[in-house]
Amino acid sequence: MQLAKRLKSVKPSPTLSLNAKARALAAKGADVLSFAAGEPDFDTPAHIKDAIKAALDSGFTKYTATGGIPELKTGIVEKLERENKLSFTPEQIVVTVGGKQAIYNCFQALLSPGDEVVIFSPYWVSYPDMVRLADGEPKFVETQSADNWTPDPKELKKVLSPRTRAVIFNSPSNPTGAVISRKALEALADVLRDHDCLIITDDIYERLLYLDGPFFNIANVAPDLAPRTLVINGFSKAFSMTGLRLGYAAGPKDLIAGMQMVQDQSTSNATSVIQKGAVAALKGPTAPIDEMVKAFARRRHLMTDGLNKIPGVKCRLPDGAFYCFPDLSELIGKSYKGVGISGSMKLSEILLDDFLVAAVPGEPFGAEGFLRLSFATSDANIEKGLARLADFVSKLS
Repeated sequence: MQLAKRLKSVKPSPTLSLNAKARALAAKGADVLSFAAGEPDFDTPAHIKDAIKAALDSGFTKYTATGGIPELKTGIVEKLERENKLSFTPEQIVVTVGGKQAIYNCFQALLSPGDEVVIFSPYWVSYPDMVRLADGEPKFVETQSADNWTPDPKELKKVLSPRTRAVIFNSPSNPTGAVISRKALEALADVLRDHDCLIITDDIYERLLYLDGPFFNIANVAPDLAPRTLVINGFSKAFSMTGLRLGYAAGPKDLIAGMQMVQDQSTSNATSVIQKGAVAALKGPTAPIDEMVKAFARRRHLMTDGLNKIPGVKCRLPDGAFYCFPDLSELIGKSYKGVGISGSMKLSEILLDDFLVAAVPGEPFGAEGFLRLSFATSDANIEKGLARLADFVSKLS
């Protein structure tokens, strides 16, 4: 069977593929330590699960409006006003099947063949392929670990063109955990003022922040750009609801209407009872989130300190999210059992096959020589994983 040509430019998600392989090994009894998953290891808070159960028991299992139930859209509007100091109306909100669908719907509604989207590298692996699936072209702006992965305004200006339809920000970042400072966002906003394009801010990790002070995005530091900013967020990370698949977007009314039209013809509404759970999440206690963030803050030090003790490995302390992104480029070119380490893909394969450590290679994130390691796991697993990584490095020649 001949498939659509657009699929030729799209690669399978390395995180999903690696997780599947790690789970298959674990199912066979292998003691796999997985640092690949992009999800908290904490349970969904009880009050959210109770709301979902209550919705099931009450028979709230039918279709809802595609864009979300009214009480959830109102709750999102109130959350954005209360926590982010951003003003929206319910007509500017669409509830989606995870934050990923919100971004996908945006590109499907926004892009025509040849349109460009600027992406800062390293990037979440799905951004470029979602652009390509909408017949767009991703354009990359490289950032450097030495600069805490902060985009250079001059480099952004170079890549902007009349074909640029959107620029996407992700802070805290997947995969680096870096947070773009207020000063840096102001400088980037100065560049974007001269170019009429959509600004997308993917705020999915906003609650997983380890710096002093509140979370802020580009719409906060440059309010004049807010009317052409699309805010992406969801319930997966902060509320540990990854498998329940619920996200949302808030932005220009015409774009939101277009995104909802795309969703009308794909999934229709997000799962009805999960929307009730999201209402409870927005209204409920923050103690479970605070407990999770406190644990992650401790674990990031445990993992970063341990990584920096391994010869040939360098790692910055992440500002947010739950990922370390160590530089292992000094190991590339060395050999293990006579096999050359050609890149991060080969390195991660050996770690999983011979040391039962699942770590995502940096290459699909646009950062060859790096690995993404999630510290959303126990202290004991982190310590065991670090020991296995050190053992691997000691066997290189």
